[in-house]
Amino acid sequence: MCQHQPACPDPQGPDSSAAHVAVSHPEQGWSLLCNGVVLFDDAGKLLPDGRAIAPPPAGPMPVAACAADTAG
Repeated sequence: MCQHQPACPDPQGPDSSAAHVAVSHPEQGWSLLCNGVVLFDDAGKLLPDGRAIAPPPAGPMPVAACAADTAG
């Protein structure tokens, strides 16, 4: 699928989301990458073989942000 040199990362690889964007639909929250991966705004992925990869878990909220949420 990819004609870039060097070629875009394999869709099964850990760096698959580093491929070039082939089609972008930011209003819908997704992009089709050159390697066939559909990348969603939340960093979830749909691989060309149909498998879904969940987005990474959100990290802990910084203490300052927690304090700001409770103040008020």
